[in-house]
Amino acid sequence: MKLSFSSAYFASNFPVFLKSSVVTSLYRPVSSSSQSCLPTCLKPQVPLFLKPPIYSTALSDLKSWHDWAKSLATSIGSTFVESDNGPDSSLLCRELKWLMEDAVEDQSVLTQMGNVNNQTVIMRADVEELYSLWKQRIEDRRPFQYLVGCEHWKDLVLSVQDGVLIPRPETEHIIDLVADVLSKNEGLRQGVWADLGTGSGAIAIAIGRMLGKCGRVIATDFSPVAVAVAAYNVQRYCLQDVVQLKQGSWFEPLKNVEGKLAGLVSNPPYIPSKDITGLQAEVGRHEPRVALDGGINGMDDLFHLCNGAASMLKPGGFFAFETNGEQQCKHLVDYLENHTSGSFCGLKIEPDFAGIQRFVTGFRQ
Repeated sequence: MKLSFSSAYFASNFPVFLKSSVVTSLYRPVSSSSQSCLPTCLKPQVPLFLKPPIYSTALSDLKSWHDWAKSLATSIGSTFVESDNGPDSSLLCRELKWLMEDAVEDQSVLTQMGNVNNQTVIMRADVEELYSLWKQRIEDRRPFQYLVGCEHWKDLVLSVQDGVLIPRPETEHIIDLVADVLSKNEGLRQGVWADLGTGSGAIAIAIGRMLGKCGRVIATDFSPVAVAVAAYNVQRYCLQDVVQLKQGSWFEPLKNVEGKLAGLVSNPPYIPSKDITGLQAEVGRHEPRVALDGGINGMDDLFHLCNGAASMLKPGGFFAFETNGEQQCKHLVDYLENHTSGSFCGLKIEPDFAGIQRFVTGFRQ
């Protein structure tokens, strides 16, 4: 199975979606109370490739669907690209192939599509559902990851669904930055780390796997849907003893570890409000705005994180925040140097894999 997200347009260096590999959801407080318990009533969507193969259809019916879906994808041409830098027909046809691979139990059937017979195909989804899903993809521009219920990120396959932002490949570099710090300071490996606005749990799970039994990660999110999905992903990777999920806004669920964190990471909303309408339809129409919109200049949540990091990190503790690009990075470093009473040292701006200045890192004095 392989997933992909087409390139997304954003005027100020919003991460571009490339090949496979929900920006994690972060939320501003909406009330004075916070919840630290996990939502027990929410059931995350099971990814298509993990669903039981309980459906069957004739190979001829599957081919009819495939031919219809491919015709629809081909008809798009470059329309979406010209509209908002969305997917072209070539990418849509690749997505169609990956959808087929997830839906069909026996992959060898896919090689027999040109030789239709009365063979019965065992499926993880009914053909009628496949018609509905592909119609959503083309007509509604629903993200492919939401259709199949998962996304590849680093070496993980993470469950994602509506209401949870799809993790971006750019964010993977946060894990590389943390790995570098841990290799130079084993003491940080034994401490408590926090991932604020964990969304699908991508960052928390990746860090948890690096820490092993030495340390632990507290992953927070205000969204009960995000917390439920992150918990599902944590369980899939057997990290329940390492990664703890807490529902609540920002630092509110972390009061009992104030001044004790060895590390703090976050990929907050950082898109200026006025630029949301310029996003690719897959993003702007379907992914949670609260996980994208960073306020007038996109920095409301970043400043909030800086203020909280000063009180939450222990001396020598490390932080890494993702931003929208070079301009935000420079503003953030200036803020940390001049408005946090000398709380931090070793401040750096780090590029993503495309060379865009994307991350701000540093240490608590």
